[in-house]
Amino acid sequence: MKEDKYFMRKALAEAQKAFEKGEVPVGAVVVSEEKVIACGHNQSLKKNDPTAHAEIIAIRKACRKRKNYRLTTCDLYVTLELCAMCAGVVVQTRIRRLIYGAADPKAGAIESTMKFPFERTNHRPEVLGGVLADECSKILKDFFRKRRSKK
Repeated sequence: MKEDKYFMRKALAEAQKAFEKGEVPVGAVVVSEEKVIACGHNQSLKKNDPTAHAEIIAIRKACRKRKNYRLTTCDLYVTLELCAMCAGVVVQTRIRRLIYGAADPKAGAIESTMKFPFERTNHRPEVLGGVLADECSKILKDFFRKRRSKK
């Protein structure tokens, strides 16, 4: 969908912020009624917090803004396939749709290393992967290439 690409570009802008800070460049936005209500990028290094993933940061902001830990009318756009922790948070918050860009062959829990069992949970978001996958993958490849060249 045209809107999916538009919002994934917003998530890519967040990933760029992480890139510039030396964090793994993953970005996320939470959307409701075709408006971004929260965004985030990876901050695990800065915060010394292994849970400071882009998705978690964006979801926390959206919950505070909504004053509700349920985000039933919200969609989550993420530049990289979610890990198991983040997939679990999608279930807990009742995100309506999960849209991600690049697959993560090392830690992706939606299609890559495991298939998160949404069908066995009390909430089943609609899932769409591969939106702007090439651009989402490129920023990660560029980041790790730059990182390796510094060593």
